[in-house]
Amino acid sequence: MATLRRSIAASVLFTVFGGPGVVLVLGPWGITGLRIAHRQPMGWQVVAWGLIGVGLVPLLESIVRFVRVGRGSLFPTVPTERLVVSGLYRWVRNPMYVGDVVVLLGEALLFRSAWMLAYTLAIGLGFDLFIRKYEEPTLQRRYGAEYTGFCVRVNRWWPRMPTKENGR
Repeated sequence: MATLRRSIAASVLFTVFGGPGVVLVLGPWGITGLRIAHRQPMGWQVVAWGLIGVGLVPLLESIVRFVRVGRGSLFPTVPTERLVVSGLYRWVRNPMYVGDVVVLLGEALLFRSAWMLAYTLAIGLGFDLFIRKYEEPTLQRRYGAEYTGFCVRVNRWWPRMPTKENGR
């Protein structure tokens, strides 16, 4: 029970004060002051809020899945005990990062900011470098053949649709 509480606490603290909180709130706040652009078509705002809402789903789902299934957290110093390959991870290896980029695109639309769009691109590139240079080698060392098989079955960024060949 103590391990579960520790995993939950680490995930929530990391989400609010670490990676996602910094990337999705503090960065945009520094760029836009979080001021919603006025004088834009209602449809534009609906799309922006829709992207933000859809993008938050993988983050929230990952927090729960990392604690319940992986027996760990999003926080690198409290890693999962088990490789998480279920839920959204069945379709794409990095749903949380994909969700973050979708949220940022929604924010770029909502704030009507070219700087937010540039920030989104920079964050996306940063995620890709982090994943390729740190996260994937770390997961490979930790989980070995299980992670190798996961990488063969599931794409890094673009969801792979189920087929008979890939076993889904």
